Amino acid sequence: MIKKFGIIPALAGTLFASDSAWAAKYTAWWLPDNVSTFGTQVDKTFYIILAITTVIFFLVEATLLTFLIKYRNREGQKAKFIHGHHTLEIVWTIIPAAILVWLAFYQRGSWAEIKQNFPAEKDAFVVETSGQQFEWHFNYAGPDQQFGTADDIETINQLHVPVEKPVLLKISSKDVIHSFFLPEFRLKQDAVPGLVIPAWFKPLKTGVFDVACAELCGLGHYRMRGFLNVYTQSDLDTKLSELAQETEEEDIWE
Repeated sequence: MIKKFGIIPALAGTLFASDSAWAAKYTAWWLPDNVSTFGTQVDKTFYIILAITTVIFFLVEATLLTFLIKYRNREGQKAKFIHGHHTLEIVWTIIPAAILVWLAFYQRGSWAEIKQNFPAEKDAFVVETSGQQFEWHFNYAGPDQQFGTADDIETINQLHVPVEKPVLLKISSKDVIHSFFLPEFRLKQDAVPGLVIPAWFKPLKTGVFDVACAELCGLGHYRMRGFLNVYTQSDLDTKLSELAQETEEEDIWE
């Protein structure tokens, strides 16, 4: 396996992929806290890629310095024209290709869990999510548990979800391309006009977290910020009841 895919990715996988505690320790001081079930998998893949690119960076820079010194301009030495070296060209093409193939196979399980194996709607807390210059709109099913009815609840820039339960988002856009980004949950998904794209995560603890737009979407992009509020189920039920009451009062005044 090592000979086939290369020593660098195999070594990186041995060092980082099997030690989630290591990833958690060194994530804390420069990445946001991980509070999602699949965040550790994302972080481990990130560290493997970082290790590979770091090794390659130093190899390339060492080669560059060697060539600068060895082939520097010196009196009495003439420059030579070298057309190329086919063997080297093949080698430096095959090695990156092998690394990419190895990474594709390595992260296949994580990709499937995050991007393909979505929780069933009956087992998840479902929220319709849409981006609009320059705010996030969140729509929840009301007491009838049906979307598109009079008792739906809508919030702007405030997403309310339960802890320890899968949250299924149906993401779309009302105008341009946005990118729904939850840094602490290692979740990022483009919001594309005309499409409804599912995304999911499962919070591990309660609290308030950032919701950002990671796509340059216009002059007001910098202020397209929201907040993700994670509650216990009882606290969430209370919050949604309050929001439903506010919605009813607004409808009366209208």
